[in-house]
Amino acid sequence: MTATTEARIAALRTDPAMSLLHRSLDVYYGDPQRDARMDAFYSRFVTTGDLVFDIGSHVGDHIGSFRRLGARVVAVEPQPLCLRALRAIYADDDQVTLVEGACGAAAGSARLHVNSANPTVTTASSDFVRAAQGSGGWEGEVWDADITVPVVTFDALIQEYGVPSFTKIDVEGFEDEVLAGLSRPLPALSFEFTTIARAVAHRCLDRLTALGFDGFDVALGDIKSMTFQRWVTASDMAAHLLELPHLTNSGDVYCVSGRQPAGV
Repeated sequence: MTATTEARIAALRTDPAMSLLHRSLDVYYGDPQRDARMDAFYSRFVTTGDLVFDIGSHVGDHIGSFRRLGARVVAVEPQPLCLRALRAIYADDDQVTLVEGACGAAAGSARLHVNSANPTVTTASSDFVRAAQGSGGWEGEVWDADITVPVVTFDALIQEYGVPSFTKIDVEGFEDEVLAGLSRPLPALSFEFTTIARAVAHRCLDRLTALGFDGFDVALGDIKSMTFQRWVTASDMAAHLLELPHLTNSGDVYCVSGRQPAGV
C-alpha cells in the first residue's frame, strides 16, 4: 500500500461521515500479514496484465490484492457509502474501474436492503434477510433501510470490459442471481456461501456446472486456505457444504473450468 493510499484510508477512518465504515476499514486495511496471505492465495488465479472482476467490493481490500498482483480491476458495488470510500482510496488508479450498482440476472433495478450498523451484510436478497432472522450468530442484525440501485448483468460487464481471468462474487445471498446473468464459462471465479442460505450455493453450483465449470474447492471463513487442496466435482462440493455445521457461517467456493489453473 502506498503512502498516499495509507493517508487516504487514515482520513476515511477519522471522517465522521464515514463512521459506519470505520470498523470495516480497521478490519480490512493495515494488516501487512493478511495482505501477504491474500496475495499468495490469489496468485494462483491472477497475474500481471489480467482482468479481474470484483463483484461486491465493499471497502475494496480485494481490489488492493488484485492490483498488487498486477491486474486491472472492474469493481461493482451498490452501496453509496462504500462507493465513496472506494473513490477516495483508488482515486488516482486508472487500472481500477468502479461500477455503481448491483450485479444480477437482468438489467434494471433492485431493492437493496441496507444494514446501516453492519454494511458488510447489506444485501439485495430479501430471502437472505429472512434467513438471518432468528439464526444463531446473526442476533442483533437489522436491515433498517431500503434503497433502489441499478442492476447490471455479468454478461454486460464482459461485453463492456472484456473476459476476466478471475471474478470474486461476494453479495450476501444474491450470488445465484449474479450467476444467472452469466452465459459462458470463464477460467475461474469464486462465490461466497453462508450456512443460513445453503440453497443459494447449490443453485450456484448447478448453474456453474451447466456453464462448463468442472472443478471446485472451498475456503472457510476469511482464512485463505483451500479445504480439499484439489479440484472436486460439483456434487462432492454440494454434499460438503450441506454437512458443514451452522457455526461455520460462511466461506468462498472456488470454481474453475478445464480444471485450470493446475494445482490448488
